[in-house]
Amino acid sequence: MLPSMSSPRPRSLSLVSSVSRGWRLATRHFMFILACAALLWGRSAWALDSALDVSQYAHTAWKIREGFVAGTIHQIAQTRDGYLWLATESGLVRFDGVRTVAWQPPSGKHLPSNDIRSIVAARDGTLWLGTAKGLVSWKDGELTEYPDLAGRDIYTIYEDRQGMLWASGITWENLSTPGKVCAVKSRDIQCYGSDGKFGLGVFSFYEDSRGCFWLAAANGLWRWKPGKPQRYGVPAALRAGTSSLFFKPNAICEDDGTLLIAAQRGFGKLLNGKIEAYPYPAGMPLREAATLFRDRDGGLWIGTLEAGILHQHRARMDAFTDSDGLSSNSVQTFFEDREGNMWAATENGIDRFRELAVPTISVRQGLSSPTVVCLLAGRDGSVWMGTTDGLDRWKDGQVTVYRRHGKEIARQNIGLSNVAVREIPLQDNMIESLYQDRQDRIWVSTQKGLGYFQNETFIPLRGAPAASAIPVTGDNAGNIWIASSYYGLLRLREGKLVERLPWASLRLPNSGSNSIAVDPIRGGLWLATWSGGVFYYKDGSIQASWGPAQGLGIGRVTDLKLDADGSVWAATEGGLSRIKDGRVVTLTSHNGLPCDSVHDFAEDNTHTFWLYTACGLVRILRAELDAWSSDPGRTVQAEVFDTSDGIRSHAGDYYPSPRVAKTADGRLWFLPLDGVSSSRPTAPAADQ
Repeated sequence: MLPSMSSPRPRSLSLVSSVSRGWRLATRHFMFILACAALLWGRSAWALDSALDVSQYAHTAWKIREGFVAGTIHQIAQTRDGYLWLATESGLVRFDGVRTVAWQPPSGKHLPSNDIRSIVAARDGTLWLGTAKGLVSWKDGELTEYPDLAGRDIYTIYEDRQGMLWASGITWENLSTPGKVCAVKSRDIQCYGSDGKFGLGVFSFYEDSRGCFWLAAANGLWRWKPGKPQRYGVPAALRAGTSSLFFKPNAICEDDGTLLIAAQRGFGKLLNGKIEAYPYPAGMPLREAATLFRDRDGGLWIGTLEAGILHQHRARMDAFTDSDGLSSNSVQTFFEDREGNMWAATENGIDRFRELAVPTISVRQGLSSPTVVCLLAGRDGSVWMGTTDGLDRWKDGQVTVYRRHGKEIARQNIGLSNVAVREIPLQDNMIESLYQDRQDRIWVSTQKGLGYFQNETFIPLRGAPAASAIPVTGDNAGNIWIASSYYGLLRLREGKLVERLPWASLRLPNSGSNSIAVDPIRGGLWLATWSGGVFYYKDGSIQASWGPAQGLGIGRVTDLKLDADGSVWAATEGGLSRIKDGRVVTLTSHNGLPCDSVHDFAEDNTHTFWLYTACGLVRILRAELDAWSSDPGRTVQAEVFDTSDGIRSHAGDYYPSPRVAKTADGRLWFLPLDGVSSSRPTAPAADQ
């Protein structure tokens, strides 16, 4: 048992630290998905999504200068009760995600040194502490010292898969004293190195996926077991020019099935029985030894002495430094807790990275502009994003930026390996609407014209009206319909304008733009205006209309979608409205919405509705909505995701479209204040 403290014991660290509603909701969201859609993600729910950059995770820093702890944190461990334990230069500290408590030894006992250099929370409940003057263990209220390592700096400790505790003792005061490595199991201890086998000592332990146990020592890399120990020399290019090597405590990990070693002057790989210098990360040489950590989802975290965190994931490298909010650019160690959060201990504090419910893609990931105004999910799995400075196509992390001839290339795209820039005959770089027709052509509307992509070639239209052609959609007969602010309702056939109906002739108001949706069941179109109201158009005239007097939500209507059962859903300032068989019901804050103003919405593969509202992203099960539709007085169960979950809401005061999309993998894409937000992918529900 661990020592009793004055603060309550947490169920898990993520729950203890969830003092905000959004953090609690994010936890419940992941638990819901895990329970209702197991195996949908194809990976452990308790790990960070390796497709993301570090800047796309939620980041929190606790800093020494703000009174978090009294000294630099060397290493981190987590015990079975969920607490984090911090090995600091001024003592052992327990952290519950909210506050810290300094650990005190029992009465009459003391540690060999208050400088805790290393820490391991063993599987049997033992807390091992490597201090600057010896090794101790704490279990069942008993503090035990190990005389074989007394007086030595226990630079690193490690528990292998057999439950053996390995500890390295170094004597810095006398560098001629050989380093010692001891293996501890229960009360038994066996030590090695008194004969000078490791030189000054061992700095890092690592057990690979094949069960080989490795030691990074002052005189090279050792494969300690299985079989006879074998030493591998480190090439001169990776040395600091001294006879003795130096490594950080976490200097070894696996990379593509081989061993990666962070030495004093860069990285080495064990290839064909010898260590070879390895240019990793490319173009970013390190001047000091680094600390390495491979997370559960395969991402590699590299902690540097001066350059902050480097993060390699899916052949992409990104960085996170003090300019991004990191507590210090000098990183001591990494730790991944049981809830999947990544922690970085730095010279000046500790940083946590957790996955947001809806992370954001922006210019740091290659978009041409921070302002994305419309987006489209292509049938090939790509996502098209219309920005204020070009058209971006995102697929598998690669971005193709399409821009008008002669325009300067966006500065933020220069040098990004995942970005390609192509000049095409766009009429303008301000994109207003996107649509994919039955022939898989991608229609692009700009402020100055309309065109489409066909077989990777952009074809501008010369005969279509140029001004504000938004939105654009198509019907089953091959017509392209445009709701133009200036020209009214337009119909194109084979790229030519064949019909134009001014808004006045339809007796419809025009206030910026009108939403439009094709009715595949009844034929005709559904239209909605920012002035309010939903209208059904067919055969040249308005056949029916609905407004607040008929039960529609008040104010502007910003999104329309048709259901397979023929019902029409409308996002309004006054709630989410549903029209079926001429009857209108509107879901508002009186029925469970956190606020009335709904901007956009979508249904995912698990029959869940997602509403982008003025107060965040709202999740409602389709079964809840169906029950409410039958009984409008019913209150629905809604879950809200806000800024703490990565949701950056807006006032809805713009009109390009579409603003929400769903890709074939079930991922939903939304437009926050800048960039594009996307959820995790989901597989279709069992009944689909």
